[in-house]
Amino acid sequence: MLRVFDATGSAVQIATWNVNSVRTRLDQVLSWLESEQPDLLCLQETKVDDPLFPLEAFKSAGWHVHIHGQKAYNGVALISREPLEDVRCGFVGELPDDAEANELGAQKRVISALLNGVRVLNLYVPNGSSLKSEKYPYKLAWLGCLKRYLDAQEQRGEPLCMVGDFNIGLEARDLPDPDRQTGGIMASDAERQALRDALGERLQDVFRVFEPDSGHWSWWDYRSGAWDRDRGWRIDHIYLCDELLGLARSCVIHKGMRGNQQPSDHAPVSVDLDWPPSEDDDYRKIRSSGLCWAWPCSAMNRFRKSLVDSISAQKVSRLKA
Repeated sequence: MLRVFDATGSAVQIATWNVNSVRTRLDQVLSWLESEQPDLLCLQETKVDDPLFPLEAFKSAGWHVHIHGQKAYNGVALISREPLEDVRCGFVGELPDDAEANELGAQKRVISALLNGVRVLNLYVPNGSSLKSEKYPYKLAWLGCLKRYLDAQEQRGEPLCMVGDFNIGLEARDLPDPDRQTGGIMASDAERQALRDALGERLQDVFRVFEPDSGHWSWWDYRSGAWDRDRGWRIDHIYLCDELLGLARSCVIHKGMRGNQQPSDHAPVSVDLDWPPSEDDDYRKIRSSGLCWAWPCSAMNRFRKSLVDSISAQKVSRLKA
């Protein structure tokens, strides 16, 4: 019998937030950290070279910081309550001999680390600009490199939580007007397929376990009055491996942060996990036996569906309680 963990073990919260300039949004980030107290906050679009990152502001508030940035554009960072282990920057962190990974590393978009045994991968996926822009094939090449990166990471056997601004509305329900927007930038067939190829069968969108319906957005464009009309996109995602998916308590978009004065155009997204599971848990015993990971894909897919259905049933039970 499949077991889904409830609030019996330790709780870990991992959050992701495209802050659209960490220096501009510094007070908001510090305030959110103080109120939410995540174990790890993954930032994108920090837009600052490493020597100018406001390290002291975070350190004086008790946070540990790892940064991988560049002047005015891109940039990612990890803000944690406890020290992280094995921090890796860029695709070359897993693909040291991959020439394209080295070339793509000129833009600072990738950082990962171990948080209590979980590999957390923080990404800022290129936007692509438009289907006719030279940035569009760059985005597709970047996603292709991400697939190779995840293939290499998978060989480590580390539980994986992949978060970030993916700049892709993967499904129609992630768009406010799918009939009009599907096929355009951030919703083209090639972008969607490239991301699906990278995800494969190994990673699942945890938000959709808890919120299957449309109308949940994480990004509202500054330029179109999208916030006032609540016409956003859901492009900030948290993907979990099978080992972690059954330990998810909740996944939440912190929409209220978009209503701040001088806000980022993105809202934070967080996941709460019962991690690590206790040593006598059935799930730990099953995983340690290696049996479920030796199943063929069809059996693993049935296992995954049972897992997702069980989590959804658990959510309904909580709401009725």
